[in-house]
Amino acid sequence: MSSYQGVIVSDPWLQSQFTQVELRTLKSKFINVRTQHGRVTLGDLPPVFSKLKAFTEMFNEDEIKTVLGESNSDMGEEIDFEGFLRAYLNLQTHAIEKSGGTKSSFLKATTTTFHHAINESEKASYVAHINNYLAEDKFLKDFLPIDPATDALFDLAKNGVLLCKLINVAVPGTTDERAINTKKVLNPWERNENHTLCLNSAKAIGCTVVNIGTQDLAEGRPHLILGLISQIIKIQVLADLNLKKTPQLVELVDDSQDVEELLGLAPEKVLLKWMNFHLKKVGYEKQVTNFSTDLKDGEAYAYLLNALAPEHSTPSTLDTSDPTERANMVLQQAEKLECKRFLTPKDIVEGSPNLNLAFVAQIFHNRNGLSTESKNMSYAEMMTDDVETSREERCFRLWINSLGISTYVNNLFEDVRNGWVMLEVLDKLFPGTVNWKQANKPPIKMPFKKVENCNQVINIGKDLNFSLVNVAGNDVVAGNKKLIVAFLWQLMRFSMLQLLKNLRSFSHGKEITDADILNWANNKVKKSGRTTQMESFKDKSLSNGVFFLELLTAVEPRVVDWNLVTKGETDEDKKSNATYIISVARKIGCSIFLLPEDVIEVNQKMILTLTASIMYFCLQQQGEGPDDSDLASEVSRLSVDGSVSDAAPSPQAED
Repeated sequence: MSSYQGVIVSDPWLQSQFTQVELRTLKSKFINVRTQHGRVTLGDLPPVFSKLKAFTEMFNEDEIKTVLGESNSDMGEEIDFEGFLRAYLNLQTHAIEKSGGTKSSFLKATTTTFHHAINESEKASYVAHINNYLAEDKFLKDFLPIDPATDALFDLAKNGVLLCKLINVAVPGTTDERAINTKKVLNPWERNENHTLCLNSAKAIGCTVVNIGTQDLAEGRPHLILGLISQIIKIQVLADLNLKKTPQLVELVDDSQDVEELLGLAPEKVLLKWMNFHLKKVGYEKQVTNFSTDLKDGEAYAYLLNALAPEHSTPSTLDTSDPTERANMVLQQAEKLECKRFLTPKDIVEGSPNLNLAFVAQIFHNRNGLSTESKNMSYAEMMTDDVETSREERCFRLWINSLGISTYVNNLFEDVRNGWVMLEVLDKLFPGTVNWKQANKPPIKMPFKKVENCNQVINIGKDLNFSLVNVAGNDVVAGNKKLIVAFLWQLMRFSMLQLLKNLRSFSHGKEITDADILNWANNKVKKSGRTTQMESFKDKSLSNGVFFLELLTAVEPRVVDWNLVTKGETDEDKKSNATYIISVARKIGCSIFLLPEDVIEVNQKMILTLTASIMYFCLQQQGEGPDDSDLASEVSRLSVDGSVSDAAPSPQAED
C-alpha cells in the first residue's frame, strides 16, 4: 500500500466538509492535473470530475462544464486546491438538486452541507419532541419550552448542550453528562468541546455526520442542526424495531427463512411490514409501501387504529370523504392511545414522510398488537448473538456508517453478505482499490454475483496482507460471523495504523505497530509524572479505568475532572470511570465506538482502538502546531521492539 498523507486546508469550514480520505483523494486528482498542465484551471476540471464516482452517473463532461461556468465565466482562471474543493462542492450541490434531494431526509439519515428549505412542520415536531423529553432536565429547563415559531431552537443548539442531551434521550448512557460543559456562559474552547463530544457521540449511535463540523453547530446553521436532530430522533423512535428488542416481531413471518429475511430489513421496512400485517387482517386491500403518498388519504391509519384499538374506533372515521377531517379524527383516536400529537392533519394529507414515520413508530411503541405466542419465537431466540459478538457487531456497524458510504448498515451480518457494503468501505478507506467494473450492485438476485463481490473483497484484503488463510467469498455470503468480524477488525485496525503512519511522513516510512502504540501510551503517562502502566492491551488492571484517565490528562491536562474519578475498586466505580473515559475521549476529538463494558472487561481489540485514537489525536494536535520538532522527537522515541505482550502483528508486512 502507498502512504496516504494527511491534508490540511486553511479554511476550517472547508476542511470540515470532507473526510481526510476524501481530501487525500481529491488532492491526488488536483496534483495530477497540475503535473500534467503546470497549473490547474476550471476548464481542466470537467474530465476529472466526470470520472469521479460521485458524479459519473449524474453528469457528462459538457454538463459539468456548464455547471462550473454558471459560477465563473472565465474557465481559464487558475485555481488553487481550495478552489478545486469549492468547485467540487458546487457540483455536488447540483447533483443533489438533480436527484431531487432538495430537503434534508429523516428517512435516509443524512446530514449534508448544502442549503435546504426548512420544513416548518418538521421543525415544530422536533421542538415538541424536545420540549416533551427534556422538560425536566436540570440545565435545559430554564430554556424550555422552545417556541417553534422562532429560531430559539438553533440559538439553544449553539452551546452544544441540547444536542448532547438529546443523544442521551435517544440512546441512554451514550454520553456521560459529567463531560458536558454546562456553565451558563461558555468560552469558545468549552463550546467547541461540547460540539466535538456531540458529533462523536452522534456517530457512536449511528448518525451520519461526515459533512458537518463543530463550526456549523457553533453558528447554529438551521438545516444542518435539523438534519442532525432528525437522525437522532429517528434512532430513538425506531430503536425497538428489531428482533432483539421486540422478539414478537416474528409473528410477521411464516417460517425460519423469513425470520432471516426479517433480520436483514431496515427498521423502516420492518415498520411497513408490521403495518401491512395488521391492515391485511382487517381487510384493507391496498399495500402501504411508503410513509408519504400511501398515507395521504388517512384510510390506512383508520384501518390500523381500528385493528389495534377497536375500543376507540368509530365508523365515522372511514365514512367521511374529507381527507383532512379523517386525518384529524385519526389523530384524536391516536391520542387515546397516548400517542402525543407531534404532527397535524395537514402533515398527513401532504404526505410528510418524516413525520408519518415518527407517528407510525409511536403507535407501534404504544400498542404493537403482536402476540408472544409464536412458533418462530424459539427460533428468533436461538438467533441472538452472545454478548461479545453483539458488541462487536454494533461497533463495526456504527464504524462503517460513520464513514459516510452510500449504503446504511442496519444489520451488519446480513447487510455485508452480498459484498457491496465491504467494497464501499474499502473504496472509501483506500480509493482505487476496488474494480467497480467487476462489482455487482444490489439488489442482487443471483448468488454467484454475491460471491463475485465477496471474492473481490477477500482479494483486496490479501493485497493488504490481512490474515485470510483458507478464506473465500463464499464464507462471507454464507454469513460466517466469526470470519466477518475478523475481516472487519483487520480492516479497522489497518486503517487506524495507516492514519497514525500518515502523521509520520518524516519517519522514513516506518510502519506503526501495536507495540508502538502501547509504548507511546506508557511513555506519555510516565512523562506526566504518574506511575500507572499497562503491560498489554488485555492487562486486567486496565479495568479500573485509571490508566486511561491518566493518559487523557497527559494528552490534555484540563480535560479530566479528577473530583469525578473513582479508584475503580467496585463494579459500579469501574463503570463510572469507563463511561467517563469514553465521553472525555470523544470530547477531545476521538471517534470511538466501544462501550463501557469493553473497558471493564478489557476487550483487547477495543482497548487497542481506544489507545490508538488517543494517540492519533495527540500526535495530530502537536503536528498542527507551529513547531513539529516535538512531534518528531516524540515519535522517534517510540520503541521499534515488536515484542509487546499479546500484540498481534501488523496486517501489513514490515519493510
